[in-house]
Amino acid sequence: MLFSTLINGNNSIIAQQADVLSYSDYLAIISHYIFSANRDQLPYATTAVQILNALEEQENQGYVAEPEQVYGMRGVQLNLFEDLLTIPFPPIAHPTFQFIDLFAGIGGFRLAFQNLGGECVFSSEWDKDAQKTYQRNFGDMPFGDITKRNVKDCIPDHFDVLCAGFPCQAFSIAGRQMGFNDARGTLFFDVATILQEKRPRAFFLENVKNLQNHDEGRTFEVIYNTLTNDLGYVVYHAVLNSRTHGNIPQNRERIFIIGFDPEQVPNHTDFHFPEPIDLQTTIHDIIDQTVNNPSLFYTADRFPHYEELQRNMVNPNTVYQWRRQYVRENQNNVCPTLTANMGEGGHNVPLIITDNHQFRKLTPEECLRFQGYPNNYQFPNIANSKKYKQAGNSVTVPLIQRVANEIINVLNHV
Repeated sequence: MLFSTLINGNNSIIAQQADVLSYSDYLAIISHYIFSANRDQLPYATTAVQILNALEEQENQGYVAEPEQVYGMRGVQLNLFEDLLTIPFPPIAHPTFQFIDLFAGIGGFRLAFQNLGGECVFSSEWDKDAQKTYQRNFGDMPFGDITKRNVKDCIPDHFDVLCAGFPCQAFSIAGRQMGFNDARGTLFFDVATILQEKRPRAFFLENVKNLQNHDEGRTFEVIYNTLTNDLGYVVYHAVLNSRTHGNIPQNRERIFIIGFDPEQVPNHTDFHFPEPIDLQTTIHDIIDQTVNNPSLFYTADRFPHYEELQRNMVNPNTVYQWRRQYVRENQNNVCPTLTANMGEGGHNVPLIITDNHQFRKLTPEECLRFQGYPNNYQFPNIANSKKYKQAGNSVTVPLIQRVANEIINVLNHV
């Protein structure tokens, strides 16, 4: 009996539910259980124990689990305990607070809060390739579709901070009533539902700068009114730039929305967004001049606009972008904003001039560095286009950590 049969078979140890979790969600159950510091308090603890016991029985009977589907996770292949030693960012030994990681991407929020002493007790990300990257670096597989009721039911009851870089969607403002009901049908509504049901002490939301003006300001109005009027949180928000607040040479403006439950955190007025800091790094701290992958280089025989690169790319001290039909230099001598579509179709591709005057794209790993990820963060074996997308969709870790530090300072002094 293979693991998939164990989960999906007619005689599964999982009771036949009205809304069955996905295969990857059961992997998430196992991995979250294994890594949890308070595993017996998890809402799916009994299920996790049943699965692990059955897997041990399979192992004893000589059965083999599907390695390509489980992404090398301990508890599915029981001989992978040794592989846990290679996880770059395992949970810390003695956490001082707990958080959940929604729309987790590849774990930028996770890195920041874990660096400050936090334990991630739940993560969720629907993109399968991002799940692989997240699991490779943190050990636990994120749950999938957070809009499903049974996925929400896997969130523990007690945690301190909700983190979410939720997608921006326009809201239908029927009758201009505003608030919780108007958020229904959007992914923000799922965040709001979790805040309503779990009532964490604080939350940390991130989005594109344009969220404030999205749908002529109505989107942000719904979000703000939902968080304050309907849910009773006190909200602080600001637009910050990675190059002025995170010491990362990337021009990346994002809006940050911070909230506190005033009953649990009466000293919430002590919260302040971090002050700007002078940029101490340059693109040369990140660019790897030893890159020699031919697929990253533009040549006259492979790129129809090569002459335009020669004509416009003259400054080796900056990063350029190929934007559809023209080359744009970032005048601030920092990396332009990384986007999710870079690397696909030649649009928004970051370019540099190498020391020997060749033109090439940034590597996916360099893009991660421009997001402040540490050098030992690892991509799994996925396509480069997926890696570029994941880096562009992510958050800038040092900036997230600076804001998170202000939140934790408030919570520590309640």
